Amino acid sequence: QVQLVESGGGLVQPGGSLRLSCAASGSIFRIDDMGWYRQAPEKERELVARITSGGSTNYADFVKGRFTISRDNAKNTVFLQMNSLKPDDTAVYYCNAQIRLARWSYDQPYWGQGTQVTVSS
Repeated sequence: QVQLVESGGGLVQPGGSLRLSCAASGSIFRIDDMGWYRQAPEKERELVARITSGGSTNYADFVKGRFTISRDNAKNTVFLQMNSLKPDDTAVYYCNAQIRLARWSYDQPYWGQGTQVTVSS
């Protein structure tokens, strides 16, 4: 059974920083793309940032220059460094990973349980 476990959320003042982590565990053959999404109250889930297994990244316009995604392939972990946080960044942040369970299988999407980030003074 594959699990994605997130950590690092919390309450921070505007202009502050947080670092989110997401570790995948279980019977995993390979992890391809990994990413972070977020969902604010009464809004749809939206992409924040993604990173390929080779380290190529893409970001939503609203976080460019403030957030940085990275990963440790040896530890099946993805990170999101969030700087210059704004109240509009308040949301539940979800980790996503495209995981292949065996050599002969195909990628399937897995999600973490979500971690709350609240930016408020």
